[in-house]
Amino acid sequence: MIGTPLAARAPTEAATTVDILVVDDFEENLVAMRALLERSGVRVLTAHSGNEALELLLVHEVALALVDVQMPEMDGFALAELMRGAERTRDVPIIFVSAAPSDTARSFRGYEAGAVDFLNKPIDPRVIESKVGVFVELFRQRRELSRSNTELRQAIDLNATMTAVLTHDLRSPLSAITTGAEVALLAADRGQHDTLRNAVLRIRNSGQRMGRMIAQLLDFSQIRSGTMRLAVHSADLGELCAGLVEELALARSGARIEVSTQGDLRGRFDADRLAQAFTNLLGNALEHGADKVVHVRLDGRDPDWLLLEVENRGELSAEARQRLFVPFRGREDNSRQGLGLGLYIVDQFVRAHGGEVSGRSSEGRTTFALRLPRAGPAS
Repeated sequence: MIGTPLAARAPTEAATTVDILVVDDFEENLVAMRALLERSGVRVLTAHSGNEALELLLVHEVALALVDVQMPEMDGFALAELMRGAERTRDVPIIFVSAAPSDTARSFRGYEAGAVDFLNKPIDPRVIESKVGVFVELFRQRRELSRSNTELRQAIDLNATMTAVLTHDLRSPLSAITTGAEVALLAADRGQHDTLRNAVLRIRNSGQRMGRMIAQLLDFSQIRSGTMRLAVHSADLGELCAGLVEELALARSGARIEVSTQGDLRGRFDADRLAQAFTNLLGNALEHGADKVVHVRLDGRDPDWLLLEVENRGELSAEARQRLFVPFRGREDNSRQGLGLGLYIVDQFVRAHGGEVSGRSSEGRTTFALRLPRAGPAS
């Protein structure tokens, strides 16, 4: 069993490292500050002048700026005023460092320029380490809070969309079932067998459609909550696809599907999840393929990877290609065929196996390609 939550993503090194900026016109001071303050998770950026500091601040988000007051061309006070005047650096905490004797008026000017503290050299290493540690921790907390707020807004938006789906999209097949049942009852009373049969078929089709929607919503919920698990076993991708193609051909009258295979298609994967993914892709191809032949290609010639392609007639717009694997995509077109979750679920199932899925469109044809590790997902 594979128990990695799909919603969890390891933070990148850039996201976990905190930058602090030290500005001083003496190289030896910069070297000393870097040796004192830089550690795992904290990077010290150094600048020899105010202009160099401003260039760094355009690129990096810093938790704190340690600024020497006495510098040629642009002193620390002038740099602080420029930082306070820019939206990007307005809220960066500034600690002024000065080699001049303690001066109340000078300190007051520093605080007027936006400093949170004013230190005089020589500085006790324990004092500067302690102060920097506080601002680094505050920065991390703010960044985590911002990330949490972003995720919360995304969750609220998705919940609102799901509510709209439940109240709108599911209402359509439910209404068809209710109407079909009333027609069936009336036809049964009148002995109208053809009308009764057609009504029952509509009820069955609407019920199956509703079942598919509910299954997608359940899959979506498990993916978003990180509770989905894979049951990985040895299986043959060719046999799996052959069975599904046969089922779909029987279920869809007139469907034309051509399958070609190459190489050894045995591997380790969750057959049920891959069956869902393949069914979604093949169903899309049949639905949008202009009643033309859908081509399925399976390639097991690579010793490490299994490849699967589904190709149909028709071409996706550039805008559609950008949103292929976004949940609830395509709701703007008022489609009644699904929830816009099919390709998102395909993408997540394939990713859970350690593989990748891509879609491309050109010359009037659309192809979706799955690439899966033959050995199965990493534990």
